[in-house]
Amino acid sequence: MLYYLFEYLNKTMNISGTGVFQYITFRSALAFLLSLLLSTVYGKRIINFLRNQQVGETVRELGLAGQNEKAGTPTMGGLIIIFATLLPVFLFAKLHNIYIVLLIVTTLWMGTIGFVDDYIKIFKKDKQGLKGIFKVFGQVGLGLIVGTVLYFNPSVTVRTDTGKTDVFKTTTENVVYQTPIEEKSTATTIPFFKNNEFDYAELLAWTGDGYEKWAWIVFIPIVIFIITAVSNGANLTDGIDGLAAGTSAISVLALGIFTFVSGNIIFSNYLNIMYIPNSGEMTVFIAAFTGALIGFLWYNSYPASVFMGDTGSLTIGGVIAVLAIAVRKEMLIPLLCGIFLVENFSVVLQVSYFKYTKKRFGEGRRIFLMSPLHHHYQKKGYHESKIVTRFWIVAIMLAILSIVTLKLR
Repeated sequence: MLYYLFEYLNKTMNISGTGVFQYITFRSALAFLLSLLLSTVYGKRIINFLRNQQVGETVRELGLAGQNEKAGTPTMGGLIIIFATLLPVFLFAKLHNIYIVLLIVTTLWMGTIGFVDDYIKIFKKDKQGLKGIFKVFGQVGLGLIVGTVLYFNPSVTVRTDTGKTDVFKTTTENVVYQTPIEEKSTATTIPFFKNNEFDYAELLAWTGDGYEKWAWIVFIPIVIFIITAVSNGANLTDGIDGLAAGTSAISVLALGIFTFVSGNIIFSNYLNIMYIPNSGEMTVFIAAFTGALIGFLWYNSYPASVFMGDTGSLTIGGVIAVLAIAVRKEMLIPLLCGIFLVENFSVVLQVSYFKYTKKRFGEGRRIFLMSPLHHHYQKKGYHESKIVTRFWIVAIMLAILSIVTLKLR
């Protein structure tokens, strides 16, 4: 809203200094600082409110060191992340931008699903929370909305250099320019390949001419799958103090770099990557989201004063998925969000192997001492802080490697 106010002041009154709000970098810096301030200062008040309402974590007996001390710690701390993200976005972002609208919807949608799940666990005394089928329905519903908007909305385009050639005649010579055009496309980026663009529509090329208009049949289910997988991965990673918030902040920062360069025609041209008009505005949201995550870590680092609960973890996963899809970097998710992937995969492996061995040998066997993977290391005697720090280091390495793909092909 402040963006529109200062835009009006700049255009109608020409007040000195008001034009600075036109710069994404300036508004992103303000969004980051405000979200960090909100999450650290007002986060304490939210924690006290949750404690007064007896919104405490119910701990299942898993035989982990220090587990019982966590009982009663306030949960639903994801409310801090949501509040500290959305307020700066409403103040500093262009609210008519389709990408900002999608991210706001994602935050509220996934936050609501997580809130309902936490509410059932705490106030209904049901440790299972919201039934899995309803969570999946919610994730699929969001994926359907995001996929439909990204495919059909006319504001979602990419710009290529394959437009018609215009010849401008001067007094001395003919100067030939390429006229870039904006077009609807389901193209995405494949990391580490020289010609690293792939169009989902090509999966339907076997159907014959005109297959491009049916690309949504492939694109929308892929979006649904990615949002469901990443949000569940973030949910599983939220198991020990500071792990999900820290690794997520690292991934979001990397996505911020991708978003900024993809939404800037100069940088995208220099790096020879896909230019996505209007996508640079997501940098403001990313800055606010990162500030909220870092501020939340002030209270969530060991020993945690608050847990994010599904209110936070599902929101984080949904936002990261939508950001990656919007900036056409969803194929980097297995690398960029490698921690989420490993945590998710460890659960799948553990459950599958247990069922297989029980059926074959009559006794279930395990690959890990406990899944998700961070619990395996807890069982081996590693302290929470050591596990979290090492996971952060791995997340930083994966983020750097992801960023390097901008030039490494």
